[in-house]
Amino acid sequence: MKLSSFNFLFGIWGQRLTAAVLLGGQVLVHIIQGKIHRRNTLDQMAAVGPESLSIALITAAFVGMVFTIQVAREFINFGATKAVGGVLAISLARELGPVLTAVVIAGRVGSAFAAEIGTMKVTEQIDALYILKTDPVDYLVVPRVIACCMMLPVLTILSLLTGMAGGLLVATTYYGISQQVFLESARNFLNVWDLTSCCLKGVCFGALVAVIGCSWGLTTTGGAKGVGQSTTAAVVTSLLAIFISNFFLSWVMFQGTGNAVL
Repeated sequence: MKLSSFNFLFGIWGQRLTAAVLLGGQVLVHIIQGKIHRRNTLDQMAAVGPESLSIALITAAFVGMVFTIQVAREFINFGATKAVGGVLAISLARELGPVLTAVVIAGRVGSAFAAEIGTMKVTEQIDALYILKTDPVDYLVVPRVIACCMMLPVLTILSLLTGMAGGLLVATTYYGISQQVFLESARNFLNVWDLTSCCLKGVCFGALVAVIGCSWGLTTTGGAKGVGQSTTAAVVTSLLAIFISNFFLSWVMFQGTGNAVL
């Protein structure tokens, strides 16, 4: 009985995931065709960007400080004090900045997308849009996807800068590393591709969060209980998608041996 219930739930999740993939294809086609609701897009950009800025920056600041505490202590023991800033910069640019910012957005924005559109679905507002000859993909989904794809790279870069500031504060205050040494190390270690990959990951993660949140909302059933379940499932699925896609993106962008720390 338990196994059949598991298979049933996994089958539902698979169907919704397939619907999300198809929705992503629809969004791409609609964007290429220029079917963009500009006012809704600007509203969603404000919700994704400025309204999420504070929590993203606070998260980045403390991550940078904690990372510096762990790295500086060990690097000083090995006489590699000059590498602390560079290692922090690479870690934030390549992995920590994009992933943690996307996780924050998935928890705050992706869940809101699923809850809002899910509520519209169970209250038949989506059907009303069809009656008014308005495509929900154009009116609801495309603006949210564009907003996430545009604002997440900006938030990621700001998180990178904030994380570096937090790390610099800890390094100079508690470990006696001069500001010049820390910043020079970061400048030597980072290159243009690191910053480019940071933005590319932000775009990919933004698209995943928006498409999954909207798709889970559009496939919501079962009234208020269904909205809650869709919201939770959308966040969990978004987090899994972020972590899995991050592996493949990192593999493509940084596979092989490099010389960043030399």
